[in-house]
Amino acid sequence: MPAIFITGASSGLGKATAKLFAARGWNVIATMRHPEHETELTQLPNVHLLPLDVTDLAQIETTVHRAIALYPVDVVFNNAGYGLIGALEALSDEQITHLVNTNLLGVIRVTKAFLPHLREKRSGRILNTTSIGGLIAFPLYSLYHATKWAIEGWSESLSFELALHNITIKTISPGGIATDFTGRSLQVAQNEAYAGLLEKLMGTQSGDNTVHFASPEAIAEVVYQAATEEKDQLRYQAGSDAVAIYAQRLAVGPEAFRQGVAAQFGLTADTSQSAAN
Repeated sequence: MPAIFITGASSGLGKATAKLFAARGWNVIATMRHPEHETELTQLPNVHLLPLDVTDLAQIETTVHRAIALYPVDVVFNNAGYGLIGALEALSDEQITHLVNTNLLGVIRVTKAFLPHLREKRSGRILNTTSIGGLIAFPLYSLYHATKWAIEGWSESLSFELALHNITIKTISPGGIATDFTGRSLQVAQNEAYAGLLEKLMGTQSGDNTVHFASPEAIAEVVYQAATEEKDQLRYQAGSDAVAIYAQRLAVGPEAFRQGVAAQFGLTADTSQSAAN
């Protein structure tokens, strides 16, 4: 049976992906910071839990070695991450550093730890959860976008060198997911100078809008597609909202799209100039 290694499998997309791959006959190594608290995945016979905090380099190396000892890993799914909303002025250096360590460096370090194993096998696939926020941008997500856009560019560049060893890499870019991402997996930093903009932004992401979010199970199906199909495709948008908004960006062009987002939040050039004065 093929084997997949998943980070951030304690909830949401990570857990849904673990369950889906297990149901389809894969061996699953599901990692999380506190596997001792997990009760659902422990009931599945072909799921093995391991501890992993992706900000801990020593633990990454230990856990990857343990995983390879269990199974010859075929797919690595870098899914661990969280969201951070707030003006740059509102963010502490600790918040900035922790987000980059989790969303960006964690992905890079886990991938690097697996490469000798995959290179020796001359096969394998790296899957990275980015976000539609890795392809477009909205106000007050600058640090989150920084990490997700970075993963998109890093993955594209890495695809060329991995091709030398028959290893592929793909990104999955979900839109809204009906999980607790907007709860415990989303941090909000506030600064009075940007309070009105934050209120507008939060208003677009609450209330009835949540009913349009894709389920984690639906996004997991896209992960499975990316893991199993041989199509030469780097990026997979996941969820109808992600597909639609990215298609819009491509259709109108990046500058017109950016101007449209600015207008949506009342941030026209004239407004920005008057605020500066």
